Amino acid sequence: MKVILLQDVPGTGKKNQVVNVSDGYARNYLLPRKWAKEASAASVKEIERRNEADRRAEAERRAEAEKLASALKGKTITVKAKCGEKGRLYGSVTGQELADALEQQHGVQIDKRKLEVGEVIRAVGDYEMNVTVYSGIKVPMKITIQPLE
Repeated sequence: MKVILLQDVPGTGKKNQVVNVSDGYARNYLLPRKWAKEASAASVKEIERRNEADRRAEAERRAEAEKLASALKGKTITVKAKCGEKGRLYGSVTGQELADALEQQHGVQIDKRKLEVGEVIRAVGDYEMNVTVYSGIKVPMKITIQPLE
């Protein structure tokens, strides 16, 4: 029996996927729980149309993210922080401070959880970080920490 899954079913398929399952599995398990509905020609066409629209929207988002990634590539973020005489900071530079500096200096608003700094920034100097713009698209950026005067 062909059914359209209404949600992800482990071992069977993902949401909006048309799968062929045994009649008993569909009648006794999937349909009573409203995890699937029977696949008619019209409903299959509707699902295919919806999946194609989702693919197009995903491609547009990915293209926009790649455009943003190319704009950010090679850019530097400068952060000024309080520090002692030997260049050691009072505390550390947080992800939120980096996200705020990125928005202020380059006009790009990115969540602090998308910034990956390899080490904790506790001294004046240059550092590297990766900015995850979209799933699978990471941009390397440079961070310069300067003393606050």
